[in-house]
Amino acid sequence: MISLDDVNRARETIGGRLHRTPTFSSATLSKLAGADVHLKAELFQRTGSFKPRGVLNKLASLSAEEKQRGLIGISAGNHAQALAYAAALEGLDALVVMWSDASAQKVEAARGYGATVDLEAPDKTEAFARLAALIEETGRTLVHPFDDPIVQAGQGTVGLELLEDVEADLVVVPIGGGGLIAGVSTAVKGRRPNARVIGVEPVNSAAMHAALAGGEPVLVEAESFADGLNAPFAGPNALEVARERVDEVVLVTEAELEEGFRFLYRRAKLAVEGAGAASTAALLAGKIQHEQGERVALIVSGGNVAAETASAILASR
Repeated sequence: MISLDDVNRARETIGGRLHRTPTFSSATLSKLAGADVHLKAELFQRTGSFKPRGVLNKLASLSAEEKQRGLIGISAGNHAQALAYAAALEGLDALVVMWSDASAQKVEAARGYGATVDLEAPDKTEAFARLAALIEETGRTLVHPFDDPIVQAGQGTVGLELLEDVEADLVVVPIGGGGLIAGVSTAVKGRRPNARVIGVEPVNSAAMHAALAGGEPVLVEAESFADGLNAPFAGPNALEVARERVDEVVLVTEAELEEGFRFLYRRAKLAVEGAGAASTAALLAGKIQHEQGERVALIVSGGNVAAETASAILASR
C-alpha cells in the first residue's frame, strides 16, 4: 500500500505544474448540517478534475523507453483529459480507450488536448477488454486511471492541500474505481490519525461497496448519471487501502445526486458534474454521521458537465 511518504514525494514530483485548488467554507451547508463544512473545489484543477495529479506522478516514474513506446489509458473522460494534457506537456503520444456512449464533451476535450481516442468498445466493461488487446497489439505503456499506487499517491496530494487549509475531523470523498480515496485517506490518516474518511458512491454504481462486502473486486452495473464514478469494478490496490483507511462507504441515489448538483450550482456557485456533487449529496441527504460542530471537508471534483445535462437537472426543480 502507498504511504504518507509516497504522497509527500508525489507533491514534490508534481511541483508547480498544477493548481493548488481552493477550499471554501459554506455557511449554508454548515447551518444545515450543524457542522463546520468546507468544500475542496478540485473542479478548478487543470482539465477540471484531480486526475492530472496522478498522471503527472506516474509519468515521472517511467523510463525513457516506456515513454517512447507511447501511453495508453482508459476512461469515462476525466482521466482521458488528464492523460492527454500531461502527455502533451512532455511531448508524448497518448491513446485513450473510451466507449461508444461516453460523454461527447469529454471525448472532444481529450482530443483537444492531443490524445487519440478509441471508441470501438460498446460499453465500459468491453472497453477494458479492448484496452488489454491494444496494449498487447501496440506495446504502449499503461497509465491506469485508478489502481496504480503511483497514480494514487498523486491523487493523495488533494488531501495534503486540504488539511493545510482546514484541520478536518471528517473528509468525504467520491469513489469511482477508488484511486482518489486511496490517496486522500492515506494523506488524511497519515497527518491526522483520528480524522475519519467516508467514501460516497451512487447506488447505481457501487463498485467499492460491493468489493468491501465481498472481500474482492466485483463487476457491477455502473449506470449513474455521475459518469465519472461509473467504474465497473474497484481496483484491488484501492480496495486494500480502503479496508484499512476508510471508515465507511455510503450510497446516494440519483435523486440525491441531482439535489447535491443543484445546491452546488445555486448556492455555492460551483458548476460541477455529477461526480463532483456526490459528497455534498451525501451530506444533504443525512448519510454522513458527524458530531455537532465537527470540521467536515467535502471533496468536489470534477467540473466537466455537458450543458444539456446541467440545464435538464437545474430545470427539473
